[in-house]
Amino acid sequence: MTTRSAEHATLVIERRLKAAVGRIFRAWSTPEAKRQWFACHGEWVPLDYGLDFRPGGTERNHVADTDGLLHAFDAHFIDIVPDTRIIYAYEMKLGERRISASLATVTFEAEPDGTKMVFTEQVVFLDGYADNGARLQGTEIGLDNLELFLEREANPIH
Repeated sequence: MTTRSAEHATLVIERRLKAAVGRIFRAWSTPEAKRQWFACHGEWVPLDYGLDFRPGGTERNHVADTDGLLHAFDAHFIDIVPDTRIIYAYEMKLGERRISASLATVTFEAEPDGTKMVFTEQVVFLDGYADNGARLQGTEIGLDNLELFLEREANPIH
């Protein structure tokens, strides 16, 4: 018998990025760009990716970890205001088991030397899934990858 439970958490990550709001927003909204930085584990195998970036659109990122276990991210965009905010709901699965459901908001604010970006996620971990900080760590890694992507885009020859 499966024990049913719901454990709530809120994650807030603020970044000050040395790029214009428009460049950062494009990194979130363009499939070719987002696919390059979105993964938090470079050694995992990509299985399926798609991004239909519009209100009512979806995003899908399915990967297999080093043991072959499916990690599935499936999102639905609720609200998009160009260069201002993105709001989406998503679920995560490990194999066939749904481990969480989330509401995420990303806001962008121009600053004199770049952009202030705030990522806020309200997450519910389901049915005894013990996250132990992995969601925050994975999101931080993904946002680190976004910063590296923006640096590479600005300076393509190293």
